[in-house]
Amino acid sequence: MIKNNTIRLKNSFLWIGILFLCSTINTLAQNQNIKNDVFWDTKDGLPIYSQGGGIFKFKDSQTGIEKYYWYGVHYEEAEKYRKEPTVTYPHCTFKSVTCYSSTDLVNWTFERDVFSEATAFPDGKKTWIGRLGVVFVKEMYKYALFVQHGSQVLVALADSPTGDFVWHQKINMQPWIGTTNTGDQTVFTDDDGKSYLIYSYGKGRNKIYVSEIGVKDGKVTILDCTKVFQGESREGNCMFKYKNKYYMAASNIYGWDASFAYYLVSDHIRGPYFPTNDMKIMDGSAEDYAHVTQTGFFYTIKRNDKETVVYCGDRWADFAGNGLGYNQWFPLSFDGAKPYFNSLSSWNLDEKTGDWNVAADNNYVKNGSFEADRNKIPSNFKPIQEQLLGWKTVVIKGNPIKVKSEISPQLNYFNTENDRKEVIGEKSLNITDTVDFTREISQQISSSPYVFLEDGVYNLTAKVKNSRGFVELKMFANSGGVDYKFSIENENPSWTSIRISDIAVKDGKITIGFFANGNANSFCLFDDVTLVKK
Repeated sequence: MIKNNTIRLKNSFLWIGILFLCSTINTLAQNQNIKNDVFWDTKDGLPIYSQGGGIFKFKDSQTGIEKYYWYGVHYEEAEKYRKEPTVTYPHCTFKSVTCYSSTDLVNWTFERDVFSEATAFPDGKKTWIGRLGVVFVKEMYKYALFVQHGSQVLVALADSPTGDFVWHQKINMQPWIGTTNTGDQTVFTDDDGKSYLIYSYGKGRNKIYVSEIGVKDGKVTILDCTKVFQGESREGNCMFKYKNKYYMAASNIYGWDASFAYYLVSDHIRGPYFPTNDMKIMDGSAEDYAHVTQTGFFYTIKRNDKETVVYCGDRWADFAGNGLGYNQWFPLSFDGAKPYFNSLSSWNLDEKTGDWNVAADNNYVKNGSFEADRNKIPSNFKPIQEQLLGWKTVVIKGNPIKVKSEISPQLNYFNTENDRKEVIGEKSLNITDTVDFTREISQQISSSPYVFLEDGVYNLTAKVKNSRGFVELKMFANSGGVDYKFSIENENPSWTSIRISDIAVKDGKITIGFFANGNANSFCLFDDVTLVKK
């Protein structure tokens, strides 16, 4: 720090320069980067393993200063996939409940495993453990962990946010909702300090409930049960609050794959929620299934009269099928009470003000690694889908693309283990046909209401793998009436990086894509498409 009383400045311009430098350093210190589509580390370089959990603000038991505490589950397969991201692991083996702390929501310190495998399975019989949250129970001056444990809900207590959570009781949900278990669940703490279990019906998940957490007969438990939704099946149930309105959010029933982000809104935590029993898709989440995530939890930063809601999404997918990274976080924007999902690969957050902005290295392509599409496309399985999310395929010549057609081309390719040594995730763009074909696949990228695609110079990159037999094969871009292209002249039997440099984006919009004129049974695969400003 510069001490003014020890320095004499004879030149006022020098003083102004120093003030500007200090201001810049302070801004950089507070404006921290959140990068998605990668595995996360603590500030000490340790891997972060935290899924199906939540962030809660408690006082540090040593200093009394409030900090953020992030609890989640460490699964063995998450560790395996991080080490070798070429295999999809079909199992889910509990190792521990982890606890991380932070003062800025970006840089995290590993505190410790607060609920171990030995504590979780005292009889040695392993079962499912996941979907959790932690509350402070003032009546007992204890911290309570609510977590799914097999077919019931386990409550474990600790003396501090980072202490050992020990068994307290298991709650059989049968008397409350008719099933012993919850479908999915999270914990929400309101501004008045009251906490609630947010959860769905254990079978089919077509009902959502809110229950206040408290103490009864000397036990930490749920005190009531209010059904706030009954309709289409939903999972990843979680809640946030913005401008005194309550938002019930959820994902679709797609196993552990990504989905649209859905929501309802109410003036009261117990409802009624609107639209009644009809969850709406959050704007901005449709083109890439909420950046290839499920709803995990939310955190609302409140600074004076400003509120910033952070969507904290999970990538489960049998630990690998949805690309790199398990934790994907995004800022929400609002048009009145209507939320908007900002799908960003890289953004900056200032926790002290709640301000955020798009980072310089953000990739503006939606579904650029083609992981959002969970089935072979076109698909007649839920969700019925004819086109790849975010992309438009036009058949100029060749077999038509159609659901339930035996001759329809398949628009995505499922990468092999060897492919995944070179490209990300399970899937890539597939361009082929059993007859001579001409096809164009494109994506229009433009400014959203809240994320401006700045005019400037950008680079478009991708990876390609192709056979012979193409009359013309290219990656292209068009902005401001100017065409750019990268022609692929030769066969590429292994994955090869391609690039179009120095694309001038004008008027906040650009079209990117691929064009193929090929002979029958020739093929081309594209993956890991990026558009980043220089």
